[in-house]
Amino acid sequence: MSAYKDALTEAMNNLAKNPKVLFIGQAVAVPGTAIRTTLEEVSPDSLLELPVEEDFQMGVAIGIAMSGMLPVSIFPRWNFLLLATNQIVNHLDKLRELSRSAIPPKVIIRTAIGSSTPLHPGPQHTGDYTEAFKLMCPNLNIVRLDDASMVIPEYAQAAERIDGVSTVLVEWGDKY
Repeated sequence: MSAYKDALTEAMNNLAKNPKVLFIGQAVAVPGTAIRTTLEEVSPDSLLELPVEEDFQMGVAIGIAMSGMLPVSIFPRWNFLLLATNQIVNHLDKLRELSRSAIPPKVIIRTAIGSSTPLHPGPQHTGDYTEAFKLMCPNLNIVRLDDASMVIPEYAQAAERIDGVSTVLVEWGDKY
């Protein structure tokens, strides 16, 4: 196992200790992606499997956050997350303004730059839109996790924030 994957697994286990955390997305409760392998020690009660409907998933995450929970909305690739752009740019990023709330509910979004080895999956699975989303979402914290030493502290900071700022954490599939 890699140090990067070990750090991701530890970060997920740390998040799962919080009873308000709920992991949602595709292949979170069933096998199918590399991200799923970092959730194997998380209780099934904390995993909500959703259909492949990314815009819906992000809307659900926002609703869960508005109920006082802390959703970790998981999109296995940036390219899949693009399908939730409406909810992220027009809603999650603007919740403070839309609700006139001093502290809007927060969401942790977990995504990855797709792995290109051992088999390159094609350009629709290996995109990195980190910088573009930083321009589109000035009210979100967007962090690319370039090495294992960043993983645990960045996930902890995202969970412990008290300002209501949502965080997008971008992993590298090739580092699993």
